[in-house]
Amino acid sequence: MLNKVRITHVFVADQDEALDFYVGKLGLEVADDIDLGVMRWLTVRVPGDDPDRVILLEKPGPPAMDAQAAEQVRELIAKGASGFTLGFTTDDARKTYDELKANGVEMTDGPTEQPYGIDFGARDPFGNHFRVSQPAGPIG
Repeated sequence: MLNKVRITHVFVADQDEALDFYVGKLGLEVADDIDLGVMRWLTVRVPGDDPDRVILLEKPGPPAMDAQAAEQVRELIAKGASGFTLGFTTDDARKTYDELKANGVEMTDGPTEQPYGIDFGARDPFGNHFRVSQPAGPIG
């Protein structure tokens, strides 16, 4: 049986720009930055989270797809077609919203009371949507 999610990914058009956004603006930390020859394996994680849980900042292209498919993926992501990509938690959604907005993060909606807590939405520079929530109670 599977026992945990270790790696998830978001498609990014430029990995250096993604690093500036995910580390510089969101406050994540680099987990791996490895040249595999066929691709750059660039992962980030939330500081203090399970060190094995990482987000791959994946540039569409080889070895997973050809140039035509990569271009189509970039176009779709830029249009926001990725839908929900990542969900983060925070202890204070309103404070985090203000901090991220001050860092230049594009917000898609403000902190809103939900049955599960308070959450808000934002986008990365490539069009990927993510949400940040302050859970109403313990998770899990």
